[in-house]
Amino acid sequence: MPHSEVSSRQLGVARNLRSSMSRAEWRLWYHLRAHRFRGASFRRQAPIGRYIVDFVCHDLMLIIELDGGQHGAAAATRHDDKRTAWLATRGYKVLLFWNNDVLQNTQGVLELIAAELEAAPPSLLAAKRRRADLPRKGGGDRQALS
Repeated sequence: MPHSEVSSRQLGVARNLRSSMSRAEWRLWYHLRAHRFRGASFRRQAPIGRYIVDFVCHDLMLIIELDGGQHGAAAATRHDDKRTAWLATRGYKVLLFWNNDVLQNTQGVLELIAAELEAAPPSLLAAKRRRADLPRKGGGDRQALS
């Protein structure tokens, strides 16, 4: 989503959230950052519309949300459902995990995320992987590419 649609206040809130992530968020971020996880490009605490999502892979339109005990309350559940529905109208799929799941079963959470990445239709991520095999600008043989 272009930055022009995100307010400076919201960018400040996202920066704050990045600097005060929970233990579960840090643990998952360790695995997702820097294209470590299946070559996917994830961002953390990213603004999308009026929401700030925990992790997003824009290439695959996949969002990962981690929730603690406070999200079990009825009001929080309604808010989460509303957010998920709004994001779905923009084409995003939301995976929701409890903090305890990430802390106690990190490998299981990563396997579920991996399954979702593999189930995604051919996308920009796949196109990026194909382009990585092509020679750099000015390199290669034009006749070989014909």
